[in-house]
Amino acid sequence: MRRRGFLGSLLAGALAPRLSWADVGSPAYLAAAQRPDGLHELHGISLSGESLFALPLPARGHAAAAHPTRPVAVGFARRPGHFALVIDCAQGREIARLTPPEGRQFNGHGAFSGDGRVLYTSEQLAETSEGRIGLWETAGWQRIAEIATHGIGPHDLRRLPLSEDLLVANGGIATDPTDRTKLNIASMRPNLARVTPEGALISLAELPETLAQNSLRHLALLPDGRAACAMQWEGDAAEAPPLLALWDAGQLTLCPVPEAESFVMQNYAGSIAASAGRIAITSPKGGAVQIFAEDGRFLQTLRRADACGVAAAPGGFTLSDGNGVLSHLGESLSPLRQASLKWDNHLVAVGL
Repeated sequence: MRRRGFLGSLLAGALAPRLSWADVGSPAYLAAAQRPDGLHELHGISLSGESLFALPLPARGHAAAAHPTRPVAVGFARRPGHFALVIDCAQGREIARLTPPEGRQFNGHGAFSGDGRVLYTSEQLAETSEGRIGLWETAGWQRIAEIATHGIGPHDLRRLPLSEDLLVANGGIATDPTDRTKLNIASMRPNLARVTPEGALISLAELPETLAQNSLRHLALLPDGRAACAMQWEGDAAEAPPLLALWDAGQLTLCPVPEAESFVMQNYAGSIAASAGRIAITSPKGGAVQIFAEDGRFLQTLRRADACGVAAAPGGFTLSDGNGVLSHLGESLSPLRQASLKWDNHLVAVGL
């Protein structure tokens, strides 16, 4: 897009009346789901678990990104993805369908700039799995740039608070561009990279060499500027390394669990959230949720079959599972609502 056209579209957008998330029922979360007939949707969900709207997706979704002020959501395809659907949640219509450039794949996650004018998308080069972040202006949904993630196989990314810098979880796994076969497990090297929107590398945090097969996957921001990262172990199944690490100023600290709890998650943490001084990681494989204090101390394990999506809620967390149940997670699990759906991997909090 030419500079004059870009500035003109921004001016036109500024003059147009803008709806807010309140105009579509103030959803607390966004989540992808599969219906009984096999079709896929993106839902806006209330704190009580009610679906406020359901909008069609062209294929299975993964995570989503909510615009910071406007009722606009971007639903991302499951990796390796070839669509990101931009949806006007007030009018229930598709605004744009983003397609990665030739030789790129979407990796299921994205985030907005603080002012909402730029969407950042997690991507990789199809042939090598080298990480990229796509930059898209949100006035006309045109791609304006891309920057390196400084790693292989990026997945989740978050904009750090009080900053425009991005924290990227580079999972370290190179995959076949067509069938997701893992190609480099013996030599993988995951990291958390902090990068500026211009692509400058601020810091790079790596695990010890003995844990290089612990893929860094999903992120939750903590109130004090730190972040928590959920991991998936790709090494020897007889081992059970920690699945949670805390990131602080470019350094990673592992959060072990008691030996009796170490195999509960089956070496797989599918999602993560932070709320009310606690951190939750989920495992659909293990049918479990593990809770930690914000300093990394293990607190408890709760059981829920096929639980994966988790997000902050008043007094705790909201949890989704593949059986269509949304639950409140406090000191215990309390079902909120059940639907004839298979909730997908993530609950995304609106406004974060």
